Amino acid sequence: MFTMTRMAALAVSLFTASLGMTEAHAAPRAPVVAKNVVLVHGAWADGSSWGEVIPYLQAAGLKVTAVQNPLSSLEDSVTATRRVLALQDGPTVLVGHSFGGTIISEAGTDSKVSSLVYVAARAPDANEDFVALSAKYPTGPVRAGIEAHDGYTRLSEDSFLKYFANGVPTKKAKVLYAVQGDTAASAFAARTTQAAWHDKPSFYAVSKEDKTINPDLERFLAKRMNATTIELDAGHLPMVSKPKEIANLILAAAGRGPKS
Repeated sequence: MFTMTRMAALAVSLFTASLGMTEAHAAPRAPVVAKNVVLVHGAWADGSSWGEVIPYLQAAGLKVTAVQNPLSSLEDSVTATRRVLALQDGPTVLVGHSFGGTIISEAGTDSKVSSLVYVAARAPDANEDFVALSAKYPTGPVRAGIEAHDGYTRLSEDSFLKYFANGVPTKKAKVLYAVQGDTAASAFAARTTQAAWHDKPSFYAVSKEDKTINPDLERFLAKRMNATTIELDAGHLPMVSKPKEIANLILAAAGRGPKS
């Protein structure tokens, strides 16, 4: 009979094989079997950005909660995430997209968090100057469309549709543009005090066509944390354009097999 740990390890192997993708880096420890998933969106988005992934996770029997991230500061966003984590009733997979990766790196030390999933996401080390790290890689074209107003930022419609939501059907991308969250300009330079990925099994989805975070930076981050890694032919919003693949990565992090 398989132990839970062996079942979890097998789930990771099966999931990778089912997608026909390369598992670039294997996590050092298999995740425990989790019953909950908490999803954290990034900048210029809201909780509805996970709408395509959630049905897959619910169909697998997982309890799913999407954080409504205030984006007013890193501290406020971490507080909102911790508030949701406090409501979970057992092992929980914590998932972050884009700027949400910074949030889960800080909040992921919570004892309920069994594993971490980064989706085209930032993954800073403790007290790391992530702006300086990002500057070592070519800047994505999305940056030209950032509009600042009263200390907050938004993306222009042109930049959002062409570069932030590239690969997403135009009709859907326009809806996401309409619900984008204003993001405090100061949040991007805020530093974490800890990096949960040092101690928790971590998973990473690299978006090969990302125009917001450089794909080579994503690869560096995934390799640094020794994450179980997949690469997708997707832009910055793979949870919208490739929801099944992202759901299967989350299921692997939850110690479960992939959805067919």
